[in-house]
Amino acid sequence: QVQLVESGGGSVQPGGSLRLSCAASGSIFRFYDMGWYRQAPGKQRELVAVLKGGGGANYADSVKGRFTISRDNAKNTVDLQMNNLKPEDTAVYYCHGVVLRAHYWGQGTQVTVSS
Repeated sequence: QVQLVESGGGSVQPGGSLRLSCAASGSIFRFYDMGWYRQAPGKQRELVAVLKGGGGANYADSVKGRFTISRDNAKNTVDLQMNNLKPEDTAVYYCHGVVLRAHYWGQGTQVTVSS
């Protein structure tokens, strides 16, 4: 059974940093796309950043220059380094992966940015 497990969420003051990690397991195939989405209360889930299997990365405009996504294909992990966090970054962050055209989601990890 394919599983994505996130870690690294928490609470931080504005301007602070957090690093989210996601470990994929249960698949003998390498994940194609791997990335992060987030959902704030009362809002739709939105893309934060994704590393495409064919190469290249996409970021939401709101996080460009502040967040960096990276992955280790050998370990099937994807990380999100978040710097200069703002209150509007507060949300539940979900790891997302695609393998053999099937989509998988982690359980989510809370990130709260508040003074």
